[in-house]
Amino acid sequence: MTRVYRILRKPYSKKPFDGEGAYRFGGRWSSPGVRLAYAAEHLSLAIVEYFVHTDPEDPPKDLVVVTADVPDSVSRISIAARQLPPDWRQVPAPPALAAIGDEFVQREHAAIRRVPSVLAPSESNWLIDPRHPAFARIRVNPAETFHCDSRFFR
Repeated sequence: MTRVYRILRKPYSKKPFDGEGAYRFGGRWSSPGVRLAYAAEHLSLAIVEYFVHTDPEDPPKDLVVVTADVPDSVSRISIAARQLPPDWRQVPAPPALAAIGDEFVQREHAAIRRVPSVLAPSESNWLIDPRHPAFARIRVNPAETFHCDSRFFR
């Protein structure tokens, strides 16, 4: 069993792994119109991944952390940094990365795709396909209030 983490605003915590944000806006690993839930393999990575996108002048005050317990039997595939294009860490993300996530969802070979974090390449983010049949075996835990340290925004 592996636990994964998401930091998000409380209003979105009712269905934290439905992929709605990625569906609406896309992300590094997916195009708009593709449902993927982004999670991190460590709470510290989830924090860093969230705060890199936060306006330091107006940090949210309603953050929660949601965890999900993923049984080892839930199918997953991984991609290593050496398998990615040389510019994979570029900001904004090269379109080839969204194509990787889009293809992952279309092929339905696994419920999870582990990808290296741009911010900490030796750690992984988990792209979870909420429409994959194995998603039903993932246990999403209740949201817990996340108190962010004001030093993040100095």
